[in-house]
Amino acid sequence: MQTYSLTIDGKAVSPDQTFEIRNPADGTLVASCPQGSVELLDQAVKAARRAFPAWSALPDAARVAKLNEVATVLQQHAGELATLVTREQGKAQSGPGANLEAGGCVAWTRVTASLALPEETIQDDAKGSIVVRRKPVGVVGSITPWNWPLMIATWHIMPAVRVGCTIVIKPSPYTPLSTLRLVELMNTVLPPGVVNVVTGDAEVGTRMVTHPDINKIVFTGSVKTGKSVMAGASDTLKRLTLELGGNDAGIVLPGTAIEPLLEKLFWGCFINGGQTCAALKRLYVHESQYEDVVAKFAEFVSKIPVGDGMDPKNLVGPLTNEMQRDKVGSYVDEARAKGARVVTGGVRPAGPGFFYPLTVVADATDDMLLVKEEQFGPAIPILKYRTVEEALTRANSLDVGLGGSVWGNDSAEAANLASRLECGTAWVNQHGGLHPMAPFGGVKSSGIGVEFNVDGLKEYTTIQVVNVAR
Repeated sequence: MQTYSLTIDGKAVSPDQTFEIRNPADGTLVASCPQGSVELLDQAVKAARRAFPAWSALPDAARVAKLNEVATVLQQHAGELATLVTREQGKAQSGPGANLEAGGCVAWTRVTASLALPEETIQDDAKGSIVVRRKPVGVVGSITPWNWPLMIATWHIMPAVRVGCTIVIKPSPYTPLSTLRLVELMNTVLPPGVVNVVTGDAEVGTRMVTHPDINKIVFTGSVKTGKSVMAGASDTLKRLTLELGGNDAGIVLPGTAIEPLLEKLFWGCFINGGQTCAALKRLYVHESQYEDVVAKFAEFVSKIPVGDGMDPKNLVGPLTNEMQRDKVGSYVDEARAKGARVVTGGVRPAGPGFFYPLTVVADATDDMLLVKEEQFGPAIPILKYRTVEEALTRANSLDVGLGGSVWGNDSAEAANLASRLECGTAWVNQHGGLHPMAPFGGVKSSGIGVEFNVDGLKEYTTIQVVNVAR
């Protein structure tokens, strides 16, 4: 069995205490993971602090070269990383699953390496000069979730390293192995201490958030935990980037030809088994075609193979943990008890693994947990509306706003309506598609700050204005 270590100051660290990581598809042991601690976190922060002066002073072109070297190493190990993600997290090898995640890490690293934050000249005349410079914020603390463990780690690490920061990352205890391996591979290229990884429980996370020698926290996870992170970081006035929960809405405009959109609609709802912050989680359909859309979508969904992600015939794997499987099931059961109609799925299968069937729920209402709470799993409620203005009001009614989408025959009409959604990204005839050059973040309770492109780079910097009189 493969062994895994923490990486602190460029060295493998193997604590005596470990915890088991089991495959969510069948419960078999994947590996024993080293258990980090507050003391090891402190060591990692000290290593990052020591490494910061030299790394931040490195010529910009040298950091670019190092990031491209990292991308090459990740590409060489993409198959290994994808397999590891499937075994610890569950997502399928086929379709937009683990191989897409591993390949995305390479692509995002290369794009991040290509970005720059040049000086901005405000004034340059006989009276003086004013120049705006971006300086790395310092040591970054990263806390990542279990749904896209490799991809989100990349989103946190690469822009920090690109601008000259050093970083300590704490992966989710459900899916730590791919991050441990990612950081190990990065350390074959980067100087010691630039990127460190420490596993741990809530105590380690709390210490990271309140640590006086960490200058910024980047966190991806639930709204509830994000608020706790924000509160914990307040004493030291840390910079924050928070990408939090979504509960994204989609609106199908009246008269939309739904057949050509079924596959895109499916992946918008069910990519990674619905365990994606920016997945479509509420679908509003006009009453004139409601039954037709429900029937056609449910038929499409019912034919998608679900099972062990290592089997290439499966496009969707299990949920990552028992807690999430049970939460989704309870929301569907509550909707059914309140009068909703489960058109397909809705019954947990017998046997091992944290499987829940792809589920389409019709006749859903706004008061159901499946609608008003983020289910984060393979169940989509479909709601009926009478007017487009009503659908828009209901779509915007929640206190979250990560993404949203509008589906229709006329893309210009759909885009006009999509611009009125209260969300960070509004899609048309698709949902959840991300691009490394398109800033990504939420409004309302879905977060603070953005990721990707130069806007994402700026999140890891502070501004210094150099004002010279002549």
